[in-house]
Amino acid sequence: MTDYEEHELGSFSMMDLFRSEMDTHAAALNNGLLALENDPLAVKSHIDSLMRAAHSIKGGARIVDLDAAVNIAHTLEDCFISIQKNDIKLSSAQLDILFKGVDTLIKISETAENQDELEHIIADTDTLISAISNISRSKEPCPHVPLTDNSIIEAQKQPELEEIDEPPLIENIIQEPDEPVQKKENTSPKTDTGLEKERMVRVTASKIERLMGLAGEVVVSAKWLPPFINSLMTLKRSQSDLSNTLDELQREIIKKKDSSRSLHLALQAREKIRLCNIQMADRLNQMDMFSNLSETLADRLYHEVIGVKMCPFSNGTAKLPRMVRDLARSLNKKARLEIIGESIEIDRDILEKLDAPINHIIRNAIDHGIETPEIRTSSGKPETGTIRIEVFHLAGMLMIIISDDGRGIYLDKLSQQILERGHTTPDLIKNMSERELMDFLFLPGFSTVSKVTEISGRGVGLDVVNNVVHEVGGRVRAKSYPGQGLSFHLELPLTLSVIRTFLVEIAGEPYAFPLARINRCVKLEKKDIKIVEDRQYFCTDTENIALIDIHEVLEIKASGTQNDIMNVVIVSDKEFSYGLVADKFLGECDLVVRPLDSRLGKIPNISAAAVMLDGSPVLIFDVEDLINSIAGLLTGKRRLSRIENSIKEQDRDKPKRILVVDDSFIVREKERKLLVNKGYDVETAVDGQDGWNLLRTLDFDMVLTDIDMPRMNGFELIRNIKQNDKLKSMPVIIVSYKASDDDRFQGLKAGANYYLTKTNFDDNSLIDAVIDLIGEAKAGD
Repeated sequence: MTDYEEHELGSFSMMDLFRSEMDTHAAALNNGLLALENDPLAVKSHIDSLMRAAHSIKGGARIVDLDAAVNIAHTLEDCFISIQKNDIKLSSAQLDILFKGVDTLIKISETAENQDELEHIIADTDTLISAISNISRSKEPCPHVPLTDNSIIEAQKQPELEEIDEPPLIENIIQEPDEPVQKKENTSPKTDTGLEKERMVRVTASKIERLMGLAGEVVVSAKWLPPFINSLMTLKRSQSDLSNTLDELQREIIKKKDSSRSLHLALQAREKIRLCNIQMADRLNQMDMFSNLSETLADRLYHEVIGVKMCPFSNGTAKLPRMVRDLARSLNKKARLEIIGESIEIDRDILEKLDAPINHIIRNAIDHGIETPEIRTSSGKPETGTIRIEVFHLAGMLMIIISDDGRGIYLDKLSQQILERGHTTPDLIKNMSERELMDFLFLPGFSTVSKVTEISGRGVGLDVVNNVVHEVGGRVRAKSYPGQGLSFHLELPLTLSVIRTFLVEIAGEPYAFPLARINRCVKLEKKDIKIVEDRQYFCTDTENIALIDIHEVLEIKASGTQNDIMNVVIVSDKEFSYGLVADKFLGECDLVVRPLDSRLGKIPNISAAAVMLDGSPVLIFDVEDLINSIAGLLTGKRRLSRIENSIKEQDRDKPKRILVVDDSFIVREKERKLLVNKGYDVETAVDGQDGWNLLRTLDFDMVLTDIDMPRMNGFELIRNIKQNDKLKSMPVIIVSYKASDDDRFQGLKAGANYYLTKTNFDDNSLIDAVIDLIGEAKAGD
């Protein structure tokens, strides 16, 4: 073992290494047993990997003195050998016992250092080993006999002769799960290239982050060389000019027949210049070669370090097939899992966060998506339901589609459930699209089933999915195929560390758009701009796109120079597209994302920062926040044009201003029109974060807010208002779908002055509450 390996292994106990090995081989056992269950005739193609996995676990367990695990793994190995030799066809009950053996091995490894828990687990191993041995003899176990016993398996006193040279734990970790166990050789790891290539070490996340930062600095440093070479080239040209001058001097001396001393000095200077030119050219060639090599190595280092945080999607799906199998059997259903695109690479941090959402979706699919075998057969479907996970790249984003071929969701029934729960009114729901209706599935506490089970039906899960996906900068939507199934589409960034961006210049500073959030970039002539109702727009691909000066959105001064050709970046949300006019296009660039200091709070329209290859800082746009700011600009009056105007004496007769905060466009417009008709000046915000940004930049007399909104909910918005010295006296009205006494109490406790339900828009209760708090629309009324 090398000194480096000893240093790395010194940080972890042998038990830690055994647990790491157990994860790999337990996954191989689960996958092999599931394959046998799905294809009983293909015993020979799966049994070898099962035997190797059991054999490897046995060797590792012996090293860490887990005798119970040694005996279970040994019995499993004998069972697999017998199955292969006698061509035994396993029943579902027998497979349950083998799965029980795998689960017990996992529990032993997890509780090995807790003696009380370990003794409780291994108390049942005697009966378990007996049941596994019965499979070897093709005996069907009695279903009523529990697999429990209080006896503890005796440790094997002497290993079998063929196992004396069993490799130590580190060897088992290094080899691939599907590779046979190799006998330990006396050769050095340095000479075994295959072994060295697959060697694994553990590194803390903080070390990886520091390594990524250093790799980025190496890339920046490498970019210093080309300008330096250019300066040397300039020096070389100056030296050539000097040489030409000396040549002219020499000719003048010869022509005037000057002294031989002057001629000698001129010839000597010319010779020195010639030698310098040769040396300069040689050094320039060497510097150019070094520059190219350094830039290439820096680029390779940069991408390799970034690759450290990437892993195949299959790393997060090892336990899913087993979960689907066990959960379906517990519900007397049949289901199988298909995964397409397991090799697609994804950021480890994103993959870890996706574990809970994917589990929620799959459990819901099995519980009330997949029908029972009898119902499926009667409707012409295969009795075994299929849950499919498809993973692929699309336009720089990671797409995950989780679908099932179950009963799906009928939109008319969903609409009825939405109305029954009081989430909206019959008038509003008639105008809702399929996507808007399906979005109700992600509301906290919303469920499409009335029966509550241990698995689902409590209305928790899909809101967790929505929150986690938004947390990593992605989007999720659901699509139903009534009678055929339901699918969830998750759109996620490939990594949280590095993003591909499109750089633009705004007011002399670089800004970055995430490339995945840009529709396209166009050069637009001023003659192509059209105006309707004081709004500018242009047409591309038969689509009318609103034209916005990004300086107004960012509230920064324009450069003042205008060209006939404008640089336009087109972005969009689910409903609208917008063209943002920037000063200059700078091109595409990969940026290492650096989070902003939390003490800055949420900066409007900005998500993070980065350092460009030349060392200059760049801000990365939060496109979702940017679109929300644009929507706020275009709904009602243009707010940015009035930011600099202070409240003067002559402005006292202007209508009182109310901010309406709601993530539903229909509800937002309903409230706005109702208030405008009464003479109030109304601004709108698309969620709590957008509303909070407006409150800090504009003056309002009152706020109307919803509760359930992305990024910042109504309760958080109200708390921010009441904790702000400037805004804490501002009255707030909550208008929500929720009508329970508990919700009303929480709203009033947060600081709201009124709590109204959205079913009360159409009568005078909302207007009465507004008048009660701030009076009529105009101060003079």
